[in-house]
Amino acid sequence: MHIHSHSFQHRQPIPAECALGADGGRGFGGNRNPHLAWDNVPDGTRSFALLCIDTDAPTDGALVADAATPIPVDHPRGDFVHWAVANLPADLREISAGSCSDGLTAKGKPAGLDAGGDRGLNDYAGWFAGDAAMGGQYFGYDGPYPPPHDLRVHRYFFRLFALDVARLELPAAFTAADLFRAMHGHVLAEASIYGTYSLKG
Repeated sequence: MHIHSHSFQHRQPIPAECALGADGGRGFGGNRNPHLAWDNVPDGTRSFALLCIDTDAPTDGALVADAATPIPVDHPRGDFVHWAVANLPADLREISAGSCSDGLTAKGKPAGLDAGGDRGLNDYAGWFAGDAAMGGQYFGYDGPYPPPHDLRVHRYFFRLFALDVARLELPAAFTAADLFRAMHGHVLAEASIYGTYSLKG
């Protein structure tokens, strides 16, 4: 199985139109989901699952909040989930740019469907928790917004899984962790692509 995008090239920068943060962190980007397409799907595929994960997220929230102190490249990193979709139709081969997200939705997009699949929660739900203006449940795609004072360029992995089941049983507000657990033992193939993004000057 192979995945590609017209929105960005593998291992190359993601455009600001697909990001939540832009202009050095002083404003918002277009927050449009990128175009994705795939082929060479294995026989027996009955559905797909899709994830977008930033594997370079800083692990110290205090350091992220301290905009005056640059975050070192070698600071310990963790995952930040930007998109989780389950139960995508088996005949789906392409997701158009901007078809699942186009602009910022304060307090998050509601539960629903992305390209015929079920939207899960992304990690902005936790990040904005307690924020009166932005706090809420963030379903679907919300793009890159790395700390502008982070010296590391972040990588955003779009991971597509071909599954041997038509539907995964998941909570209504499922997370990427829920999705990984439900997929266990059902993955026929995986394809991935990553783009990069940074807001540092």
